[in-house]
Amino acid sequence: MSLYDDAVLVLKRYEDQPELRDLYLEHLAAHPDGMYKLCQAGHITGSALVIDPAGGRVLLTLHKKLGIWLQMGGHCEPEDTTLAGAALREAVEESGIASGLTLLPGGPVRLDRHPIPAPCNWHLDVQYAALAPADAVAEISEESLDLRWFPYEEVAAAADTSVVRLMEAARARL
Repeated sequence: MSLYDDAVLVLKRYEDQPELRDLYLEHLAAHPDGMYKLCQAGHITGSALVIDPAGGRVLLTLHKKLGIWLQMGGHCEPEDTTLAGAALREAVEESGIASGLTLLPGGPVRLDRHPIPAPCNWHLDVQYAALAPADAVAEISEESLDLRWFPYEEVAAAADTSVVRLMEAARARL
């Protein structure tokens, strides 16, 4: 199965946010290249909120280009075979947590469509939650200005509403 086929299957199984889910599926139907950055009409991205349930905290990255606190995530790569795998790869790369991250069962936690500068226009983000072991040590990557653990109650003051909604959905699923 290709990454494209996996993404379609994942989205068809996702029961929340039906209007946005359908928009993602319509995008993929119209754009066979819609999984990758080269699709100028927009493209699917995979992200994961790294969460430490035992510590009551989430790991956020200060995005190098945007200068805001976000979950780990980014573009799908040709070697990715699943959307979940792409999100987990991004979480490992950007968090520096080399072992022990596992995706929260049940598939994506949320979808978030947001504009980006031309020529690409849109990110259609499929958002997962990655559980970190209690002893996880994060290391900053070259894609980030900073990396920091935030207690749940401090996320709203540091990050935008999309991150807060993702955290709330992940905590509800826990």
